[in-house]
Amino acid sequence: MNTIKLAIITSHPIQYYAPWFRYLASAGNLQIKVFYLWNFGVTQQLDTGFQQALQWDIPLLDGYQYEFVPNVSYKPGVHHFWGLQNPSLISQVKAYNPDAVLLMTYNYASIYKFLWKWNSSEIPLLFRGDSHRLLQPTGMKAWARQQFITQIYRRFAACLYVGKANYGYFQYHGVPSNHLFFSPHAVDNDRFFTQAESAKHQATIWKQELGVPSDHAVILFAGKFESKKRPLDLLQAFLTANLSQVSLLFVGAGSLEADLKTAAAHHANIYFAPFQNQSLMPRTYAIADLVVLPSYGASETWGLAINEAMCLSRPVIVSSHVGCAQDLIHHKHNGLVFPAGNVSALASSLQEAFSDRQRLYRWGEESQKIVSQYSYANASKGLRQALDYVCRPKQEEVTAK
Repeated sequence: MNTIKLAIITSHPIQYYAPWFRYLASAGNLQIKVFYLWNFGVTQQLDTGFQQALQWDIPLLDGYQYEFVPNVSYKPGVHHFWGLQNPSLISQVKAYNPDAVLLMTYNYASIYKFLWKWNSSEIPLLFRGDSHRLLQPTGMKAWARQQFITQIYRRFAACLYVGKANYGYFQYHGVPSNHLFFSPHAVDNDRFFTQAESAKHQATIWKQELGVPSDHAVILFAGKFESKKRPLDLLQAFLTANLSQVSLLFVGAGSLEADLKTAAAHHANIYFAPFQNQSLMPRTYAIADLVVLPSYGASETWGLAINEAMCLSRPVIVSSHVGCAQDLIHHKHNGLVFPAGNVSALASSLQEAFSDRQRLYRWGEESQKIVSQYSYANASKGLRQALDYVCRPKQEEVTAK
């Protein structure tokens, strides 16, 4: 099998992708180089969602080839279209002389320019994304957007889908099934698996420090306190559920922090902890007896926090708008799915989960079994299948000569 030279274009070093790039670099028959369009995550910068400056505290640039493409945007970032402007992107990728190019994003000025100018008939393009249509838009604007995105995807020789909802999204935009390859969304499972026992010990100490009663089970929300993630829905559902010997813990920061604390002020058994960096995430999930992600809207494309929680053998509840719901949550086997935005249904789900504590524990054990299949190994397998598909004509031509 010939070695394939792959260029990967992505916005910035991301804690979920960097370990996968290391994995790819260590695999045989594949040579990769990652082209980053911004340096967020490896330098101290403002995170607009957490509303604070941060820098990830795990290595994101070790173990694989990469280079940063200068970003000339007056306001660098991924929260707006003009946040990534990289005039030298095409020349830097061409200098690498790849056999194929994998894009991990496209809706930015730099990427549109790249797609417009790149000769995809000579060097094929692949795309890996996680968008879905669980909340289906209607009307003329939605139709026009569908037509536009369909044209974008025609530029790609193959697309990698991360789960069932994402597969439906690609099909909706006209990507033929034989151009679709399963490359499941994954986190660094091994990091969480190996730290599970020490994380449990750390979590016991942390629970004491936070003042949570030792005999209380803990419902965890971990992430950005922002509207799309609906932390206020969870707070209201917790109050409605009126659970015995159960506490609610919010871990993170964001625009809704003051509203959450105001709403929780006169109620018992609701606790807050600040933003936790990556090295502390195993401990963060280990404190939980149940992890909840109640997001609403189309922008919770997957919810990789659920992968992380499941690596720590945690049962989970997610809303029907969370992209991973159809893949990672097996009803009453490792968790529950409730209709997004329905606080009453979420309260009922909390009551259902805690109605049988032994069953809840078994759900957690099942979580780890399920998520073990959503691994870098399987993500890489799908990528390799896609590369073999798009590069085969070129390889056959070389062999014939």
